[in-house]
Amino acid sequence: MEILIINPNSTQAMTDALKPLVESLGYDKTTYTFFTAPSGPKSINDEGDAVVSVDHCVPSILPMLETHDAFLVACYSEHPLVPILRERTSKPVTGIFESSVTAALHLMHPWQKFGIVSTGKVWEEILTNATAHFLGFGEISTSSVGGGESKRFAGVETTGLSAVELHDVSADVVREKMINATKRLLGKGAVGAICLGCAGMSGMDEIVRTACIEELGEAKGSEVRIVDGVKAGVATLEGLVRASF
Repeated sequence: MEILIINPNSTQAMTDALKPLVESLGYDKTTYTFFTAPSGPKSINDEGDAVVSVDHCVPSILPMLETHDAFLVACYSEHPLVPILRERTSKPVTGIFESSVTAALHLMHPWQKFGIVSTGKVWEEILTNATAHFLGFGEISTSSVGGGESKRFAGVETTGLSAVELHDVSADVVREKMINATKRLLGKGAVGAICLGCAGMSGMDEIVRTACIEELGEAKGSEVRIVDGVKAGVATLEGLVRASF
């Protein structure tokens, strides 16, 4: 099996950071190709950046549709590359956003909610509405989700850092902002799963776990499921290809 993992921004360091994470999953019979956009946004910080990134990626990706078995768009958004690639191939295509939400729903108890910890504040509304679209209940406001209208979705909390800044600012600053965002999310109650809402957060599970334990105590904090979208995406594609749907 050959899976193409697509970083639609043009920062090679972000792509490189995904490689050890994917390799740690132990799918030793699968070959992974890692693609970085040859040009375009250095970091996808809003929906406009996502749209712009498509034109910089598609010409290089289309020839690879024949040589790979599945495709993962490693941008935590309702990225337009996902439906565009699905229109051009019958092979499995998913994004890390879709995969993480699906995994969270499978992993938590029916009475619990999942939430997302992401980067800049703009993502609070974007990911709230993306989740609403994905789950099929239409556009909603961030205030309505926070007010408890969704029985499964707690909402989105953000660090205020861009994807690039997650690796450029000091580790202490990143840790503090990640912990604070996680605790705000947990404060919404009955959170059973937390999705890491940025590919640049891959590998930061331990920080979120620390926040869960500090906020909820050792026992309850250790039970919260932390979902890395890249891991969830690779696992999803492995299953879809092997099941030959």
